[in-house]
Amino acid sequence: MWGQRRERAGGGVSEPVRVLLVDDDALVRAGLGMILSAAPDVAVVGEATDGAEVPGAVSQHQPDVVLMDIRMPRVDGLAATETLRSRPGAPEVIVLTTFDADEYVLRALRAGASGFLLKDTPPAEILRAVRRVAAGEAMLSPTVTRQLIAHVAAPAPPSRSRAAQRLDQLSERERDVAFGLARGSSNAEIAAELHMSIATVKAHVSRLLIKLELNNRVQVAILVHDAGLA
Repeated sequence: MWGQRRERAGGGVSEPVRVLLVDDDALVRAGLGMILSAAPDVAVVGEATDGAEVPGAVSQHQPDVVLMDIRMPRVDGLAATETLRSRPGAPEVIVLTTFDADEYVLRALRAGASGFLLKDTPPAEILRAVRRVAAGEAMLSPTVTRQLIAHVAAPAPPSRSRAAQRLDQLSERERDVAFGLARGSSNAEIAAELHMSIATVKAHVSRLLIKLELNNRVQVAILVHDAGLA
């Protein structure tokens, strides 16, 4: 069912980005709903109050993007993200937090989230993040990436070695693109740096995701950092 949603959502560029809000705080949901509903190209299609409600809400509302609170009483956003992103055709996930360098955020990104937002992020930035993630881009700046990686202990040598071995299967050009992702660069920035078209960058990203068996570009960035190559 989720795979059908993704195909339908990609069928027309005029369709608004469908967003599901997941937060146990009614005021947070109301505030986000007001911000997102004010944009003509974004539609809030549903809400959930706990991670346990996410699978049913996704099946019912068919969102393109889920704004997911991390800390909820029964099933937290980390577990909900892991469950959601493990299924084919899953929507993109942006995690919500009150901390800008939180170990739970990094774990959510490893689980397949495409980025995170602080709950006091300005409205314009929230809209930009939703649009960017819906378009297949990550929304982690280089500064944020460094903060998150530095917040947890560096990988032990065996883990670093395994990460490096996974990257060894990439072609030279794919590695160049992977390093660009690790710096938080957009497709356009990588294209300019490597003197290739944006379409070629997208093709390289798709191939390296398949080779590395990862969900999105954020996980590629984390893998490069784990290998000690960033």
